[in-house]
Amino acid sequence: MASAATGPVSGRFATRDSAPSLGATAPGRAGAIDAAGVLRAEAAAARLPALIVAAERVAATIMGGVHGRRRAGSGDAFWQFRPYVPGDDATRVDWRQSGKSDRVFVRETEWEAAQTVALWRDPSEGMIWTGDPSRPTKRDRADLLLLALSSLLLRGGERVRLIGGGRGVSGRSSLATLAARLGRLDGPPVDQTLPRHARAVLFGDFLGPLPDMRDQLSGLASSGLATTLVVIADPAEESLPYAGRVRFEPLGGGLDDIALVPRVEGIRELYQERLAAHRAGLAALAASLGMRLLTHRTDAPAGAALLALWQALAPAGAR
Repeated sequence: MASAATGPVSGRFATRDSAPSLGATAPGRAGAIDAAGVLRAEAAAARLPALIVAAERVAATIMGGVHGRRRAGSGDAFWQFRPYVPGDDATRVDWRQSGKSDRVFVRETEWEAAQTVALWRDPSEGMIWTGDPSRPTKRDRADLLLLALSSLLLRGGERVRLIGGGRGVSGRSSLATLAARLGRLDGPPVDQTLPRHARAVLFGDFLGPLPDMRDQLSGLASSGLATTLVVIADPAEESLPYAGRVRFEPLGGGLDDIALVPRVEGIRELYQERLAAHRAGLAALAASLGMRLLTHRTDAPAGAALLALWQALAPAGAR
């Protein structure tokens, strides 16, 4: 029996903890949840080599168009001070600036700031779902696109870092490091240590409440980051293809969030209207913050989405 749906079915776009998601099962005892989490972590680690190969294969489809986006001018000109984060080279600490406060600061150059691309993938439970076993989950597709994009960026000589995933990396050999860090992502796209005027790309379904998303994204916009949002959607989330009596169960929620719909086709039109309204609100939010918005369905080729994303990141004169 099909189970589940996203926030629009209940008439709201709730937070991830309370919003049901298509195809979920209700949580059991705490011990069972912990055991399931361990199994998911082990499965994620086991799939890394295959995921990296797949990402490289997708990246190879547009490899001929790889180009740098280096900023003209001096490569070692001072850009800004930022707080030290674990993993930073101690030789980059500016002790004079650090001595003025109780924090440790790192000196960044203009070249490094211009070359950094910060990436984020929604870590919430709702991403671990697919409406058909023949399609990847939203998280799997997001991971594939993120790593394929990272491959292109690293080949182009740019620095890549995960928002909430440690310091930036460079060089083609760093792709495996990024892949390993993906499984440890947790939390919203907030990072006070990102270089100003860097680029950011966020992957997720963006089905959360619009006011919450505005609060989270405003920080990136105010920091001067040129941000692109990539909406990852499963076709079943858009069409609600179920019929008859369907039970909708939450991913990561509680038993109180389960909804039993006796005739799901009776709410299909309302569901689609509310989903369209949410998408329109998301587009307006992105526009108000100066962010680019792209949408990708998991039944479409990953290469096409990567090409569109790569073109979106290209300098204006190179598009």
